[in-house]
Amino acid sequence: MSTGTPPDHPGTSPGRPGGPARGPGPALVLLAFAQLVISVDYNIVYVALPQIGSALGFTAQSLQWVVSAYAVAFGGALLLGGRACDLYGPRRMFVLGLSLYAASSLAGGLATGPGLLIAARAVQGIGGAFLFPATLTLVATLFAEGRERNRAYSVWGAAGGSGLIVGALLGGVLTQFFGWRAVLFVNVPSATAAAVAAFRLVTPDPVRTVARRIDLPGALTSTAGVTALVLALVQGPDAGWTSPTVATAAVLGLLLTGTFLAVERHSADPLMPLRLLRCPGLGVGMAVTFLYMATIGTGAYFLTVYFQDVLGYDALRTGLAYLVPMFALTAGSLIGGRAVTRWGTRTTMTVSLLLGAAGTALTAATMSVGGAYTALVPGFLVLGLGQGAGYTVMFGAAAAGAAPRERGIASGMASTTQQVGGAIGLAVLVGIANSAADGEVSAAAGVTGVRAALFVAAAGTALTALVALRFPRGAGTRTRTEPVAESASVPRLAADPVQEAGGDVPVR
Repeated sequence: MSTGTPPDHPGTSPGRPGGPARGPGPALVLLAFAQLVISVDYNIVYVALPQIGSALGFTAQSLQWVVSAYAVAFGGALLLGGRACDLYGPRRMFVLGLSLYAASSLAGGLATGPGLLIAARAVQGIGGAFLFPATLTLVATLFAEGRERNRAYSVWGAAGGSGLIVGALLGGVLTQFFGWRAVLFVNVPSATAAAVAAFRLVTPDPVRTVARRIDLPGALTSTAGVTALVLALVQGPDAGWTSPTVATAAVLGLLLTGTFLAVERHSADPLMPLRLLRCPGLGVGMAVTFLYMATIGTGAYFLTVYFQDVLGYDALRTGLAYLVPMFALTAGSLIGGRAVTRWGTRTTMTVSLLLGAAGTALTAATMSVGGAYTALVPGFLVLGLGQGAGYTVMFGAAAAGAAPRERGIASGMASTTQQVGGAIGLAVLVGIANSAADGEVSAAAGVTGVRAALFVAAAGTALTALVALRFPRGAGTRTRTEPVAESASVPRLAADPVQEAGGDVPVR
């Protein structure tokens, strides 16, 4: 692959020369690590919650906000983070996101009361909202379309998908041996090191010579609207859907979201260009992402309930129980990148979802009171392969549907549906599990509830495969020498040879 500083573009000038030649490998490792940080931080605190609650004096009702604050802030700021990536450059937003992670993790680890810890988790979520679109944009633009980009997506997807499991494993180990503060302090050196490494591995964003500003009315209404909707969805299962807080948040969220869409329709430089919704790859990618997270994406929650509440695992053993799913998911992500190069997005995504549905159903069928862990392994293997491959493909397909200089907002749109889909799906499936348990509190009732939720999730995942059939045929299979569009806001790998003549980049 030959890459270099992007050609001049109206409104920009080329960035400064990069540092010493590094090649694509180190940059991909950096991007994968950043994605791992995002995924790990979502649920690394799960197994530490009992210690956090007793140490800081949380009430049973307020303790859930250690998790919810991250999810609400992350989901609410994603569109803003994506558009900022397009306007100000993905490397700047990459470094900003990691810096927010490091600072908020330090503050959270030093917290002496509930308020500071919840605020720190919210800032972590905002950091993720800037970091996620930046990593996805950099993967989509640093690697030539075809086999090389698909391989990069597979590594990125392996890090993101396995991070959901690594978070549970790492959280269990750190909590068991070092206490709950360790699950926050671990981010400080890692996020700081990644932010510093970005200055060496990715060239600076091009200098902006034409002023373009964030659509402030759109930014305010979208951030407030999505935040309110995610708040209602997260709080609904516990506080009750008719409680004043949930009802007010839901109504306010709908009103603000409607206002946001009206603002975008008349804005000269919108935060989220509505025409992007007509792009086949992005539109279908958003739908698949929403349904994926609403079904198969909720599995970690129910597995944790089964391990701890039914089988009686402690924090460390629960973390170790995720090793088999993690390895299967990582393998699925790596296989998914190769598969999409050979068979295209539609076929790969459809098969991945069907595998995920079969694995979810098999896992549910083998659950029982006092059941052996080994009985779950076949289901974990099938589920992990399908889930890993699907995670890789759906985000790559969504980002590929947008022009290079709009990939940041496209990534933000896809990841917003990820957050909303996960919140809605979990709320619905938790309700199904509670209904199946019929109000009983016992291991047998727990198994009944978890199995019911997973069977419904399996059915929903299979139906999602039908939506995946709407992906354009053959997408993701380009492997010949072909033009690659450049963007004025897109950096390239540091110090690779510049190849601007003709705009063709050979894809090896």
